[in-house]
Amino acid sequence: MSYETAVASLFALGHELAQTPSHKFDLAHMRVLLAAMKHPERDFPSALIAGTNGKGSTAATLASILRASGLKTALYTSPHLLRINERIRINGQEISDDDFARLHGEVDRIAGQLVARLELPWHPSFFEMMTAIAFAHFVRERVEIAVLEVGMGGRLDATNVVEPLVSVITDISLDHQKFLGNTVGEIAREKAGIIRPGGVVVTLPQQPEANDVIGNTILDLGAEGVNAVPYVPPVSPGSTQYLVPSTQTQHAEKPLQRYPLRVMGKQIMVESPLVGRHQLRNVALAMAAAEQLSKKGFAGIIPETIERGIRETRWPGRFQVLAARGGWPETILDVAHNPAGAWALRAALSERYDDRPLIFVFGAMRDKAISEMAEILFPLAERVITTRPENPRAASPEEIQQAGARTGAEIEPVPDAASALERARNGAMAGAVIVVTGSIYLVGEAMRVLGI
Repeated sequence: MSYETAVASLFALGHELAQTPSHKFDLAHMRVLLAAMKHPERDFPSALIAGTNGKGSTAATLASILRASGLKTALYTSPHLLRINERIRINGQEISDDDFARLHGEVDRIAGQLVARLELPWHPSFFEMMTAIAFAHFVRERVEIAVLEVGMGGRLDATNVVEPLVSVITDISLDHQKFLGNTVGEIAREKAGIIRPGGVVVTLPQQPEANDVIGNTILDLGAEGVNAVPYVPPVSPGSTQYLVPSTQTQHAEKPLQRYPLRVMGKQIMVESPLVGRHQLRNVALAMAAAEQLSKKGFAGIIPETIERGIRETRWPGRFQVLAARGGWPETILDVAHNPAGAWALRAALSERYDDRPLIFVFGAMRDKAISEMAEILFPLAERVITTRPENPRAASPEEIQQAGARTGAEIEPVPDAASALERARNGAMAGAVIVVTGSIYLVGEAMRVLGI
């Protein structure tokens, strides 16, 4: 089977969120598949990360720290920006097309046999297949540790078949209510499903409903709760500085959040390329998780490697700033896909671009809280250009225009991402900044158009 055929076969299963809850959420089926594969999930240690916002940034930062500590580190994330291979990485390198195709063929053949023998009621889902492929790849490459980002929820997510050395729960807010529940408390119960009896869970104080659920789960399971607050710097004015290189190139700027912090008994200088005050919490969670892993026998994790790993973190599309070049004004890419993400983006823009005209290029999935995101973001903009990413779940530009009508913003619908970006570029006034946001799929398309 070719790589192209393997990818097409996966997408033919349907998007992971387009499936019915009964198909998406049944961990027993995932365990049947992995048992037939001789349980690859048992052959590598792992850290498992759940949450509504920030779990990808936390996972990327933790994986970078572990890699800087000399460990052969796997990273499994979702969704992807440009290519499906991005979801499966070892030491920063995506799985090759050949390895992906070969492993897909093996897993697909096993799945077909299980369905034929009635050991599975239906073919594994897109996300179950991806997770099984990732686990098989990690075993074959003999990784020393894997950092796994939960796809959605936690309790019944396909990743939750592992027995993690440490569980991490990032900030929780309303999202995917169709699958996870209609309140923060209900969603938190799904996220807390990654906590193990007697295990270690790293988290931070957040909304009271979420705090109650996480705290009670820790008590009920006799787990050890680790508060990452000591790793969060003060948020008083001047506590962080954004450092932008004096020489701009055609590539992205690399602004840093820079602050001193005491870690594992030694002061380090944290220099994170992940911009925005919300990222301070994600970096703190990664540092706290790394320290817990050092206590689990990974002796190479020391303050110096934590410092270097944070500095070397690469996580595109998260307040990624592109310098003006080739006729394009300064452009920001950010995957703010729910109200909490929109608030984080608004705060970051207010800190850095309060005196600059902003042009938003916005697209979102139809099942998202589009009206609420529009009310948060659109008032910041001189103009809003709504568009539709190439995804069957995407809202039309006109639907977004209608959802944002009461914000009073000037909103123009444009049918596709490339045309929307061109319209934004042509209409940009002096000093304007283009902000591409609302969906990871839109950001991915923008990256293709912009050649990054």
